[in-house]
Amino acid sequence: MSQQLTLTPQLQQSIRLLQLSTQDMQQEIARLIEENPMLELAEEVAFSNFSAEPRSNAEPAEPEAERSDDSVAVEPQEWNVATHSSDDENDSFPEQAALQANMREYLHSQLSISQLNQKDIQIVGMLIDALDENGYLAQDLSELVELLPEELAITLDDLETALVQLQYLDQPGLGARNLSECLALQLKALPEATPQRDLAILLVSDHLELIAAHDFAKIKKLLRCSDDNLRAAQSLIVSLNPKPGAEFDLSVADYVVPDVIVEKHKNKWRVRLNQEAMPKLRVNQMYASLLQQRDDKTGSPLTAQLQEANWLVKSLRQRFETILRVAQEIVERQGAFLEHGDIGMRPLVLREVADALELHESTVSRSTTQKFMRTPRGIYEFKYFFGSGLVTESGDVCSSAAIRELIKQLVSTEDTCKPLTDGRMSEILAQQGIVVARRTIAKYREALHILPVNLRKSL
Repeated sequence: MSQQLTLTPQLQQSIRLLQLSTQDMQQEIARLIEENPMLELAEEVAFSNFSAEPRSNAEPAEPEAERSDDSVAVEPQEWNVATHSSDDENDSFPEQAALQANMREYLHSQLSISQLNQKDIQIVGMLIDALDENGYLAQDLSELVELLPEELAITLDDLETALVQLQYLDQPGLGARNLSECLALQLKALPEATPQRDLAILLVSDHLELIAAHDFAKIKKLLRCSDDNLRAAQSLIVSLNPKPGAEFDLSVADYVVPDVIVEKHKNKWRVRLNQEAMPKLRVNQMYASLLQQRDDKTGSPLTAQLQEANWLVKSLRQRFETILRVAQEIVERQGAFLEHGDIGMRPLVLREVADALELHESTVSRSTTQKFMRTPRGIYEFKYFFGSGLVTESGDVCSSAAIRELIKQLVSTEDTCKPLTDGRMSEILAQQGIVVARRTIAKYREALHILPVNLRKSL
């Protein structure tokens, strides 16, 4: 004799719906509607099922496992909530993107109106097709000429001439073979009267490594230039685009639909479900009424489909109730973040939320994965509010997010001529009662994409 937990198909569906993102959930529901005639989308929208007020912790939690029930709910259940109404708005984005030429199309259009002869147009067009996504010609010309059929009679000189013609089309920097050449092409396209243009060309052509290392002392010694001239040339270089081809990137941006919306009402933060993220789904009333009039309520295939439809509506209700409860608990614990930003973030782990809501930790994990909340500070994934922390000298706990924010503030206010080292930032935080090792500072700084001290130094 042994006892074991068996997941019913209904419970498996409930768990799966909970872990899906809003977009994946919409696709799953569309698939189920096609397969099950007992399901349909409601034509009208009603929001009586969910209140904008948060649920009290004293209310009983929705059970995570439902008992098996073979009875058929013949009364049609309806749960009308809004779908994401993107048909009229976001559907235009792919169309607009299609109207924008990509890099190769743009260069071919420029080439078609040039004054080059037909042979040169063909050779330049071949080089355009060989560019990578950043606009660089990574393949060596001598290798490229060997790959061409002999009957074309294209020489290395032809390719070199064509490359120059490509580089002087409308978009400076495209067709470069390396970063140095890319930056030099953009500088040469500037008016000759641009202050310190020639010095900047010399720097990117012959001393790019010294510029990248911010070794200004060695540059001034080699070129005998003043601080002001070097500063002006550096400013020109920083303004250039190291990846000119990336401007033509047509990758479609991901548009996040928040699951909940956080608002402040009477000096208290409230959470409500986002109606645009919720499907307006119901059981087909006509089919349900027909089944109610039948004597055989167990043998018909429609009976099983009706039961599945009822379970789906119930699972969706439970999904959004769980998301709402988890979101409200997060907001109650991270109110300081909503008021003051990352500096107010407190440490939080899944176990704390699970214990407070009397849910399993895995349920909270599914409720926070790919779920988003819209706050006055922006849209954040639920998991953004979870993280470890460090104990301060006073016995309080400071979250890792708050420490990262402190590092950002220190770097933003530092003297760029004498930027702060990781060790110095560790000392400053220790003076505030937050003991953080230098290695931890370095790890957080790298996660924030903040350069090392030698690369943040300026004149």
